[in-house]
Amino acid sequence: MNLILEAAELPEDAIEVGRIADAWGIKGWFKVLPYSADPEALFSSKRWYLLPAEKGAKTFSGTLLMKVREAKDHSGTVVATAQDVDDRNAAEALRGARIFISRQSFPSVGADEFYWVDLIGLDVVNREGVNLGQVAELMSTGPQTVLVIRSQGVDDKGQPKTLECMIPFVANFVDGVELAARRINVDWLPDYSV
Repeated sequence: MNLILEAAELPEDAIEVGRIADAWGIKGWFKVLPYSADPEALFSSKRWYLLPAEKGAKTFSGTLLMKVREAKDHSGTVVATAQDVDDRNAAEALRGARIFISRQSFPSVGADEFYWVDLIGLDVVNREGVNLGQVAELMSTGPQTVLVIRSQGVDDKGQPKTLECMIPFVANFVDGVELAARRINVDWLPDYSV
């Protein structure tokens, strides 16, 4: 199956937001598995960049630009249709494709709201000015999100060791986020543990 989608360069600010699971129906629609519980970026962007599946059969190579006609929620997942994907065979050829969207295309967020991707890599500094490390990842624990902070230290033999701490991303512990300064200010001591 030859795809008619145009070749493109992946934007420098591209964020992987999901993958195409399979065809949906007979008219070229396809099912998307979003990487976020709130897939607003998929709904707001009309330009998706596709890379081949990491595993399994690859039906294309390089980066393709997909011009999305419509994306919508359907029974807890996302279904979409795009230009030049006009039938089930074309949609099936996209199975496993990884979806990237330019960060600039993400919808804006309200005050004190942040995309997780914007927090990864920020320095975490406590009220005493001690740098606790950088945000390596975020975890959803149900009622709250937790920042996973990693830093470099030494073990009892003086050998390099990666240290990790977790800080709940709640107002009791997070004083503020300064995206421009690439810093999160916290009320947390280096020897606290969760």
